[in-house]
Amino acid sequence: MPVSHQDRETLRRLASEVAAIAALPVQQETIAAWKALNRLQPIRPMVMIDQVCWHEMDVDGELAITCQDPFCQGLEGHLRRTLYSWRHMPGDMVIEPVIDIGKAIGNTGFGVQTQERTAALDPRNGVVGHLYLDQIRNDEELEKIQTPRISHDEGASAALEARARELFDGILTVRMQGTFPSFAPWDAIVQWRGVEGLLYDLADRPEFVHRIIDRLTRAYLTMLDQLESQGLLGWGQATIHCSGAWTDELPAPGFDPARPRARDLWTCGMAQIFSTVGPDLHDEFELAYARQWYSRFGLVYYGCCEPLDGKIDIIRRVPGVRKISMSPWVDQERGAAAIAGDFVFSRKPSPACLAIRSWQPESVEADLRQTLETCRRHGCPVEFILKDISTVAYQPQRLWEWARIAARLVRELA
Repeated sequence: MPVSHQDRETLRRLASEVAAIAALPVQQETIAAWKALNRLQPIRPMVMIDQVCWHEMDVDGELAITCQDPFCQGLEGHLRRTLYSWRHMPGDMVIEPVIDIGKAIGNTGFGVQTQERTAALDPRNGVVGHLYLDQIRNDEELEKIQTPRISHDEGASAALEARARELFDGILTVRMQGTFPSFAPWDAIVQWRGVEGLLYDLADRPEFVHRIIDRLTRAYLTMLDQLESQGLLGWGQATIHCSGAWTDELPAPGFDPARPRARDLWTCGMAQIFSTVGPDLHDEFELAYARQWYSRFGLVYYGCCEPLDGKIDIIRRVPGVRKISMSPWVDQERGAAAIAGDFVFSRKPSPACLAIRSWQPESVEADLRQTLETCRRHGCPVEFILKDISTVAYQPQRLWEWARIAARLVRELA
């Protein structure tokens, strides 16, 4: 289907704005700073903002979609959000003169469909409450977990590439992009089983739980084999789990952009349901299996919302781990003392400060200062990753001010 003149001109205008920003010297300076952090020799702390409640963020129509074609609408939304972030809350984002187009990759999935009930406070917000129903209660139901089959529709990818090149030729480089897989089997298991029964089973039916995670881990690894053998992994990573991924350590020797390998990439993983599980069980039921995945990759970002300040000793045994998530629920002093200079202290400030009735920028500054001072005492390389932003109380200026405070502090206290 041909693109209308209006859609094409809209996209080329937005792309030209992105290209002009990408040409600024600050982009290479920021990449250099990310590389320094990722080799544990930071120039200064770094800041990223991601997973934004975009339905609350529009100001003066900056995010309004005007294209008519669905393919163009997706590209317009990406470009408008990029420009909006750069204007209002850039942190240490990097804008490159590239537009990524996902290859037409098919994935049959793990065979289990989530069954749940949800509850929403804001009908415009995709963040809702979940009550998951248990579908894997015994060994017979364990057979529901299947190994994904990966496929690639080369004709569809070629058509997508041709459309994108026609739109952006001479402005942005079109890069046909593969996938960057992560390892989060427990997130999937929770959605198939629910929380309470699963946690009881760790104590009451440990062998059954081992059979679940073993079966799912093998499915993950077979999926990775297929992605790798078909040349469907991505390359040129800019981020890993909302954090800057630039590094001189990857790709590995022998890299071919036509067939990236797992060892050329970062990966990430987590076991958020293990927030209340002790280190021994965390190691037994998560890391003993996850290490099979991580050993395939070049570098690893570990963790998400689960508090890991008391589990650094077991995470040290993760192959290639470079960054460890320090969620809002950690004891920062304990986490920083355990990490010291060995990994990046990837601090996740609580986004709740953006949602409360009264905006308190002085509390934001105090929280960020505490992290910076704690990490300085213990020699920790540190980054701030503000994510999971489900609401800003429909006041986007709060997020803009958070970004300004963080940018000032990481330079003042570096």
